[in-house]
This record gives sequence, structure tokens and C-alpha cells, in this order.
Amino acid sequence: MSTIKIKRVYENVTKDEYRVLVDRLWPRGVTKEQAAIDLWLKEIAPSPELRKWFNHDPEKFNEFRNRYIAELERNPATATFLNLLAKHKTLTLVYAAKNEVVNHAAVLKGFMESM
Repeated sequence: MSTIKIKRVYENVTKDEYRVLVDRLWPRGVTKEQAAIDLWLKEIAPSPELRKWFNHDPEKFNEFRNRYIAELERNPATATFLNLLAKHKTLTLVYAAKNEVVNHAAVLKGFMESM
């Protein structure tokens, strides 16, 4: 079983992780070298409409989680993600949001761990 971690793109990189950027947009102010991303799986991120609606508003988080999970359940990229879990001991979901609790990477991690 793989271990899934989440980490802001601005945090230090460790060598034992396979880093998957799960944002639809590239993080501001970060070079490709700094990010050290192994795979940019933008298709697994929330849809642009959902991302804009949520706008990182903690009061909308529960509804955001429900809507995002519904998107993940019908998203073909979910299968790609499950294949990554089978191949890597530690998978790190990399994201740029400021809030380390109220973000889509936390929802994605929980969803994948429940599969």
C-alpha cells in the first residue's frame, strides 16, 4: 500500500517521494527546478468552474468537497492516479494553496485513501 502525503509546492523536497502536482495552474513564482515535480496531473484538479466557485472560502469547503468528489468519481484521470499509487511507495500531492487544511489536495488524498 502506498503512502499519500500532501505538501505545498513551496516546502522542501525530500528524495523518497514521487511528486505529483495536482493543480490545474502552475504555481506562481516557482521554477520547474524548484518544484521538482515528477508528474503534473492537472486533469485531476477541480474543474475551473468549481475552483472559481470555491475561491478557497472555508465556509464553502464542505460543499466544495462534495462537488469535487463527484467530479473525481467520473474523472478518467482518477484511474491514472490509482496506477501511480500501485507503482510508488510514497506519493506526494503537491499544491500551491495557502491554507494547508482547506484545499483540494486534502480532499483528493482522502478520496484516494478511501478507494
